[in-house]
Amino acid sequence: MALRTPARAGEPLLARAPRAWQRMLPFAVMGVFVVSLLPVTIAVLTHDYGMGGGWAGALGVAQTVPLLLAVSRPVAAWGLVLSADVLGAVLLLVGADQVPGHAWPWTPMVVVGYLALMVCLGLREPVRTLIRVGLATGAAGVVLGFFAPDGVTNTVALLFVLSGCVLAVTGALRGLGDARQRAAEQESISEAERARRTLLEERARIARELHDVVAHHMSVITVQADSAPYRLPGMDEPVREEFAAIAASARESLGEMRRLLTVLRGDSGSGGAEGDRAPQPGIGRIQQLVEATVRAGQPVECSLAAALADAPVPPAVDLSAYRIVQEALANVVRHAPGASARVSVTYSAQDGEVLVLVVNGPARDAVVELERSGTGHGLVGMRERVRLTGGTLDAGPLPEGGFRVAARLPLDPPDSVDSRSEEPS
Repeated sequence: MALRTPARAGEPLLARAPRAWQRMLPFAVMGVFVVSLLPVTIAVLTHDYGMGGGWAGALGVAQTVPLLLAVSRPVAAWGLVLSADVLGAVLLLVGADQVPGHAWPWTPMVVVGYLALMVCLGLREPVRTLIRVGLATGAAGVVLGFFAPDGVTNTVALLFVLSGCVLAVTGALRGLGDARQRAAEQESISEAERARRTLLEERARIARELHDVVAHHMSVITVQADSAPYRLPGMDEPVREEFAAIAASARESLGEMRRLLTVLRGDSGSGGAEGDRAPQPGIGRIQQLVEATVRAGQPVECSLAAALADAPVPPAVDLSAYRIVQEALANVVRHAPGASARVSVTYSAQDGEVLVLVVNGPARDAVVELERSGTGHGLVGMRERVRLTGGTLDAGPLPEGGFRVAARLPLDPPDSVDSRSEEPS
């Protein structure tokens, strides 16, 4: 992708190449051309064309040294070189003694240097500029051709054809570099959009799942507030009004939640709605999940702490622990078929948190990938669920092979969880 139109004016050729020697290569190549062509030009003009030494030296410098500028500013270098070449043709015509029998108006050294310049132009400039350069080269040769003396080898057509071919080839290479750069940029944008869409989809999924949990608590509040006057007789009127206001606010909140859930589902039909209304799973169903995975051909060991049965696990933590194990086991089946896995869910009363650990070894055998019940979002969904509860997630490959997922889910999550989006892995 280093062969592409430069991002800004004055940027050297191959400036975006990954290695230093590649970035210095254009300067070295043009330096070799200048060092080689300068003495040869002076010698040929002096001995073959019979031009004076002073004029030959000045003309040689004017025709070759600007090639160094072609690496970073090829259009300016082309203007200087073409002007020097035209001036050289005129000086040969009026001041040299041995022009008949030799190439004119473009000497062999002029042709070689000009083609090197065309390479720099073709690799750097857009097609419109290359067409103008080709037409200007042909026009200068045609004008000089009207004054060609007898007996010379006319090189107008030679330079025009060769320079056009070089511009076409190098321009195509630069266009290929531009196309690859645009494809890479588009791929990067698409990947970022896919990651962002996956993150948003997973957040919407989590919100839909937690709807039942929150709606249950709001319904309890409504029932308690409505029934308070009957359960607590002798209540003052202001207290009755206060409970009525609480019940009304709870009902209004439930309505708002249902409208939000409709938006998150993205449709007004009933497709998939029955699944959303089903009771959400929790830690108590992890054993069933492990048994289903074992029946699918994946060896899994499960360890659930007995203290979890009496632990005050909030519904969000309960659901998140199940989903993390579900997604981790689905990833084991997809990416490490046949590998042994170990699931451990423990309760730390001292720290007030649930610890979820899923570890698998490297793949050994090829099995049918039957486990497809995960969200399909991998670590993106795990991170979002852990962040929802204010916990931490440690996931990554093991040195001896395999993968490890460890999540800490506090039973008393903080009031506010950092809402900044995480980069998906």
